[in-house]
Amino acid sequence: MNISDTYKHKGLRKRLVTEIKEKGINDIPILNTIEKIPRHLFMDSSFLEFAYQDKAFPIGEGQTISQPYTVAFQTQLLQVKKGQKILEIGTGSGYQTCVLLEIGAKVYSIERIKNIYQKTKQFLPSIGYQANLFYGDGYKGLPAFSPFDRIIVTAGAPYIPDQLIEQLKPEGILVIPIGEGDTQVMTTITKMSNGDIEKKEWGTFRFVPMLDQKK
Repeated sequence: MNISDTYKHKGLRKRLVTEIKEKGINDIPILNTIEKIPRHLFMDSSFLEFAYQDKAFPIGEGQTISQPYTVAFQTQLLQVKKGQKILEIGTGSGYQTCVLLEIGAKVYSIERIKNIYQKTKQFLPSIGYQANLFYGDGYKGLPAFSPFDRIIVTAGAPYIPDQLIEQLKPEGILVIPIGEGDTQVMTTITKMSNGDIEKKEWGTFRFVPMLDQKK
C-alpha cells in the first residue's frame, strides 16, 4: 500500500484542526491526534481532495467515514484516559478506532458488515495500528471482554441497548447517538458507582443507522 503523507496533507490537517477548534473542540490530545492521523488513507484515492474537509464521506456498503468534528466531539465526551479499555460499536473505516488508539486506549471494535470488517482488519495494521476487531452484532457488545471503561457507538441507534450498559464499568461512560430519523441526539450515559445511570443530551447529529443483523 502506498502510504504517502505529504507536506500538503499535513498542511490540510492543520487547517482542519483549526476549523474544528473554532467549532468548540478544545481537548489538546484529540486535536493533536486529528492533526497526526492521515485521514486521506481511509478513503478511496480518487476522493483525496475531500479528505480534509470537515464532512462525512461514503466508504461503500451504505456506510460513511464520520465528519472529523463529530469524531472529535464524541471522543471529547468519552473523556478517554490512557490505558482504558474501550468498546467501539461500528468500526467502519477504522478512523475513529485510530483516534482512540492514538490517545492511548485499548480498543475492542465491532463491525457488522463483513466486507468492511475484512477490509479494515487488513488496512489498520498496514498503517501501523493494532486494535481488537470483531465481526458481529453491536447491540450485543462483547460480553466476553467486558467490562469496559468506555463505550462509543458510531451509528444512529433507535434505543440504548441494555447489554451495552451492563458491559460498562461503574463510573464508565457510554456515548451514543439516539434516534430513528435522519438525525440523532448525541447522548452520554454515565454509570454511577452505585449502578445508577445519569443521562445527558448534547445536541443533534447525523449518522447512518445501527443495524442488528450481520451482513
